[in-house]
Amino acid sequence: MTQTADLTLDEMRLSLAPAVAEAAIFDGWTDAAVATAAHDAGVDADVAQLVYPGGAMDMIGAWIETIDNAMAAALPQDTLAAMKVRERIRALVQFRLDAVTGQEEALRRALAIMAMPQNAAASLRTGWRSADIMWRLSGDTATDYNHYTKRTILAGIYGATLAVFIGDESDGKAETRAFLDRRIDGVMRFEKAKAKWFSPDRERFSVTRLLGRLRYPAR
Repeated sequence: MTQTADLTLDEMRLSLAPAVAEAAIFDGWTDAAVATAAHDAGVDADVAQLVYPGGAMDMIGAWIETIDNAMAAALPQDTLAAMKVRERIRALVQFRLDAVTGQEEALRRALAIMAMPQNAAASLRTGWRSADIMWRLSGDTATDYNHYTKRTILAGIYGATLAVFIGDESDGKAETRAFLDRRIDGVMRFEKAKAKWFSPDRERFSVTRLLGRLRYPAR
């Protein structure tokens, strides 16, 4: 079995990330958290400091990537195929919430850092990547504008749900679960309405037909 100390820096980036997140509960997303994670993993502290050259955002990005990878491994397309679309999305988002349960303080600090103006672009890319993975696991193959709207909407749902999750002290995070269900239901209603509106069977608006009716009204 490969020891953490034998990994490349890129491999160590993901290997240490969960432990860094755990340490961030107390130390924040700082070099101190990396040092704690390195000590626990038996990695030289000086080597560990080279793993996240971008500082906090690199640490947070690696943590999120490990969650993305764990989600994809636990809920592959074959597993999700038997579910309805809303159930697939709900299962994927819930997996992510379960993965960070107990690390709410680390998450709160991470979101505060990601919300800083200088981190806006990186945060958007990170959120988009996670939303894209969720939709792909759900079997989405859209390549038109729906590809972008679906991911934008899901990223918004996930972000809003995380905000509720952080402060949710109800049993089993019941408030968060209810909030997530409401948001997904709302999106599904919107998707159904949109599909109906843009259905090829729907009589499309025609300027020529309208002008013809104005000129030659039905008797």
